Amino acid sequence: MIKMYGIVNCHTVKKAREWLKENGIEYEFHDYKKLGIDKQSLAKWCEEFGWESVLNRRGMMWRKAIEADKEKVVDKDSAIEFMLKTPTSIKRPIIEVDEKFLIGFDDQVYEKLLK
Repeated sequence: MIKMYGIVNCHTVKKAREWLKENGIEYEFHDYKKLGIDKQSLAKWCEEFGWESVLNRRGMMWRKAIEADKEKVVDKDSAIEFMLKTPTSIKRPIIEVDEKFLIGFDDQVYEKLLK
């Protein structure tokens, strides 16, 4: 079973969910804005992609964050702590399938790996 992590109102998540629906691919959705996220998942994603890719520093929540809090984010552990407190700062979507992960939405990558 495919599991998608993200936020319902995110434009990129909406595109990814629509792609899965159009291609008849069933999945479970985990809204980490509402349900939160655990430290183990964040650590796993940071190992897979690097914390710099998992932490969405282009997003609104990063831009809105207090400068002193942003300055504390200097490594994987501090990034994970920031994302635990502000789950909307996590890059999205993150797809988990057969213990493998995808980050973001790229229809060509989805086509290759999910069909």
